[in-house]
Amino acid sequence: MGEKKYIVILGAGESGVGAALLAQKQGFDVFVSDFGPITDQYKNDLIQANIAFEENGHTDDLILSASKVVKSPGIPDKAPIIKKLIEKNIPILSEIEFAGAYTQAKMICITGSNGKSTTTLLTYHILKNAGLNIGLAGNIGKSFARQVAFENFDFYVLEISSFMLDNMYQFKADIAVLLNITPDHLDRYDYKMENYSDSKFRIIQNQGPEDVFIYCADDAETQKGLLKHQVHAQAFPFSIEKVLENGAFLQNDQITIKLHQTQDLFTMSLKDLALQGKHNIYNSMASGIVAKVLELRNESIRESMGSFTNIEHRLEHVARISGIDFINDSKATNVNSTWYALESMPSDVVLILGGVDKGNDYNMLKDLVKSKVKAIVCLGKDNKRIHDAFEDDVEVIINTFSAEEAVQMAYHLAAKGDTVLLSPACASFDLFKNYEDRGQQFKNAVKQL
Repeated sequence: MGEKKYIVILGAGESGVGAALLAQKQGFDVFVSDFGPITDQYKNDLIQANIAFEENGHTDDLILSASKVVKSPGIPDKAPIIKKLIEKNIPILSEIEFAGAYTQAKMICITGSNGKSTTTLLTYHILKNAGLNIGLAGNIGKSFARQVAFENFDFYVLEISSFMLDNMYQFKADIAVLLNITPDHLDRYDYKMENYSDSKFRIIQNQGPEDVFIYCADDAETQKGLLKHQVHAQAFPFSIEKVLENGAFLQNDQITIKLHQTQDLFTMSLKDLALQGKHNIYNSMASGIVAKVLELRNESIRESMGSFTNIEHRLEHVARISGIDFINDSKATNVNSTWYALESMPSDVVLILGGVDKGNDYNMLKDLVKSKVKAIVCLGKDNKRIHDAFEDDVEVIINTFSAEEAVQMAYHLAAKGDTVLLSPACASFDLFKNYEDRGQQFKNAVKQL
């Protein structure tokens, strides 16, 4: 095998298979290795491309002779094969880092603990509607590498997780967006918030004065990070708490975006936004600044912000039955996402909560639970920590072990005018394949009422 051009891809999901296809196109000798089973869809992709692969285990000799390795973001650094690669000083890259070297497209990169999927999709919607030749990738849709291999876009909007950022080195975001930093995935960062924040701030690495950094001026951890990390790009903050000289702010129930390089103010009334709720004002501001930086017309931005429909499993209205609204927010896999969901709800909520607890601190939910939640329906194998956290705040907390049972219980506890909200604050792997499966089962159960 040609030493120089032999590359190993670890993980054969969308990210890994996309990287394998791009690597082959770039003349690498490619080998794909997955510790678990590979789905038929991706296996067929590899077979059709005549790319060698293995599943259900790693063969060390085949991996440790690579000139570089592209690692799927879900594989932690403590995995035995990663430790061996680090010992041998074999470069380990993310798929984004690898693919970024093979495109001249402008990169709009969005990260944050919460809201990044919504903001990425909204930004893509605004830019595509304005006629830009743009791709959508990262944590969402078809992999970036696959699109670099087979498409020819001028711009990409990329949803970037901290796991991806950890293995990005030379890659540069032309426009970087940091929405917020709240505790999540701390098990991957030695349970230190500072380490997680440092990871998020990698979004601005390699930026220069010609680039743009968009961030939330109201987010405490971001403000703390700004004291530590030097910003070389043009910075545009957004805030709903104060009027800003430069950036986006809220005044008289309307968003105003004011950038130094243009006299052309953008304004839009909150009631005209497709996305409602406090957190979505932030998401809309971030997307709006991107659009203004790219000098899109105000009418076009306004039309897109008013017509956008949100992603499945994120505050998705499923049905109104007997005057009760059922909302699917299965994508809320951490406490902060659930806080955002509750904050955007009217009172009288029956909250479906629970799953695999990632060391959650439920304290931040207490005030909202006291003021808005009339009952909690636990959906998970071990609900003790939820009971302990909220037994003094709500009268009814019950345990359920399937989506169908949870929906039935919630329906009986709710009255006309109430909202049943699935916003679990936990991962889903105890009872479901993933958050999509949990959300789908919830929707199916609602439709059977």
